[in-house]
Amino acid sequence: MVGLGYVGLPLALLAESRGFLVRGFDIDAQKVASLREREASFLSEEEAGAFSKSKMIIASDESVLDAADVYIICVPTPVDGNHYPDLTPLVSASDAVGRHIQSGALVVIESTVNPGACEEVALPVIERQSGLRAEHDFFFAHCPERVNPGDPAWQVRSIPRVVGAVGPASLARAFALYRTLTESEVLPMQSIKEAEAVKMVENAFRDVNIAFVNELAMSFAKAGIDITHVLAGASTKPFAFMPHQPGCGVGGHCIPVDPYYLIRYGRKNGFEHRFLVAAREINNGMPRYTVDLLEEALESTLGHPLVGARVALLGLAYKRDVPDLRESPALAIREELIKRGVLVRSYDPFITRESTVKSTADALAGADAVLIATDHSVFTSLTPEILKKAGVRILIDGRNCLDKDAFLSADIVYRGIGR
Repeated sequence: MVGLGYVGLPLALLAESRGFLVRGFDIDAQKVASLREREASFLSEEEAGAFSKSKMIIASDESVLDAADVYIICVPTPVDGNHYPDLTPLVSASDAVGRHIQSGALVVIESTVNPGACEEVALPVIERQSGLRAEHDFFFAHCPERVNPGDPAWQVRSIPRVVGAVGPASLARAFALYRTLTESEVLPMQSIKEAEAVKMVENAFRDVNIAFVNELAMSFAKAGIDITHVLAGASTKPFAFMPHQPGCGVGGHCIPVDPYYLIRYGRKNGFEHRFLVAAREINNGMPRYTVDLLEEALESTLGHPLVGARVALLGLAYKRDVPDLRESPALAIREELIKRGVLVRSYDPFITRESTVKSTADALAGADAVLIATDHSVFTSLTPEILKKAGVRILIDGRNCLDKDAFLSADIVYRGIGR
């Protein structure tokens, strides 16, 4: 397993549970040291239990890559500051595999990439380093990762998968592997490009729909319409509607990243994805919009400017009850608050190293306002009484996770996203 993060390590544990002899490789020596101690905070409780008993060899030394029957590459594929795909980790991983692969082995890319990247970027590196040819000397396929951190129902073993390959022999080999690993459907695609495009479409679909409800939320707020009530009403239609929820921004390694891969790929082929570009602009603007809500509430309620206000920022992770900061809109909110002169006290029980205080109570003490950026369970239990005891007059609910009417009836100013 090449890459031992949110994708690679759970998949490695699944493979081990199926009877495979698994070796894990990662270039991050500090991470490897922690994993050797069986420390991995991002694993589910079930996965952590399996990891504590695991016999898996984990190393940052390339010798661990020698003579494997299967190489699964699960390295990150981020975008740079200009939202341009950065495939450097994929190239590096492919280079390492190419130095150690032997005839008859199967290589699977699980990293998320734009259509064409597996065959145009990763495969040539492996072939050049090894002197072997795909579909003749070794097998080469793509099975785009699907993980949903913190979801007890959909785990790596139960999520359906799709597989594409460079030829029929590679496809058969990869299909057989994933049918052994997973408990769900494995759908063979006609090509690697189709498999790559599947992942792009999945996350672009979510990004566009979230942008749609975020735009509606901003519009409805001006008209005095509660977007959450409207979505609840629309959800009663049993067909042709899928509810998405507005919020203070979109985070994680997939939804805020993958659309840029499609946008760049389209431009490379002479096509402009106007929907995707607009969706990214809307969702990227939600952290600023949330801070604007705070500024309006402070000025209209307390006559207090944003500059110098004391604000409790609750939540730093991108998702409820997970210790994951990747592309978190809470970080953008924090940056915007600091830039605009706010005195920020931040707290996230899952990411204490990034928190400036040690508890929710510490964050609330003496605050003019509280801004919820992540709907962790500990924050969804906040009550008007807790805020009033701390002297907090304003609540900005960036995840629409609290009872608006309860706070309004307690004379606490409430602002949600589209509420």
